[in-house]
Amino acid sequence: MNTPAKRDIDDAQIQQILRAHGIDESRVVRSAHAPASLLADYTDLTDVQLRSKREPAEGLFIAESSKIVTRALAAGYAARSFLLRPNWLEDLAPQLAGSDAPIILGTPAELERIVGFHLHRGALASMERKPQPELREILGRAERIVVLEDIVDHTNVGAIFRSAAALGADAVLISPRCADPLYRRSIRVSMGTVFSVPWARIDPWPAGIDLLREHGFTTAALALRDGASSVREFARAGHAKTALIMGTEGAGLSRRTIEAADACVIIPMSHGIDSLNVAAAAAVAVFALQEDADG
Repeated sequence: MNTPAKRDIDDAQIQQILRAHGIDESRVVRSAHAPASLLADYTDLTDVQLRSKREPAEGLFIAESSKIVTRALAAGYAARSFLLRPNWLEDLAPQLAGSDAPIILGTPAELERIVGFHLHRGALASMERKPQPELREILGRAERIVVLEDIVDHTNVGAIFRSAAALGADAVLISPRCADPLYRRSIRVSMGTVFSVPWARIDPWPAGIDLLREHGFTTAALALRDGASSVREFARAGHAKTALIMGTEGAGLSRRTIEAADACVIIPMSHGIDSLNVAAAAAVAVFALQEDADG
């Protein structure tokens, strides 16, 4: 669904919006006059490898679109700065009024030069990361979790978080080599659910399966293997606490992980299809557990 086009607004309209929402005009800076230090959070956004290392190291992430910015702020993340076209100022004004972070305004061409792509969603924000919940704290509260092993595709990670939120998983755990859930694309695909679903890295892995077992979880590895039961059969067994372990596409789960898990499960297929995309498979599997819990 395309973002509706917004009309440009002039300086007088900008001032009117700022005054109407009690936003201090001194917070606003034009991108053409912004110091490099203020713009630094937004440079090289198309360099996935660089940003994947830099953002966690610097304790930041980028929220893209007014909806995602709004959801990040609502989840308690603090803004370092905002970068937007003036015609998105009205949409974000209530959120901007609740922060004291700098507001950088620029034309489409100016913003594209900074971030490296056309910003058709109109708004970005650089956000401060929060400390993640402790792994043992999550395991003590959760009953149904999804564990991601070495899934490096940010789109898949985001889609799995969205399914986990929609279908009632209590948490998502990720292995040390898994992609960052707070990377810009992961956040966008998740529709901001990475802010609401508790998550943590589980390290070491797969040795961490022992920790899951200590907290009462029955672990199920989704893998094509002789003797695997269907995910519905696993759900009907009525385990008090379950952990579904998903592997990366292509190689799938490691042999060590499959052997360490309590069970190996599959999603029955038709028409000669042997597997689903990992994000689709996660949705089906979590839904199967949801049916059991509700039934």
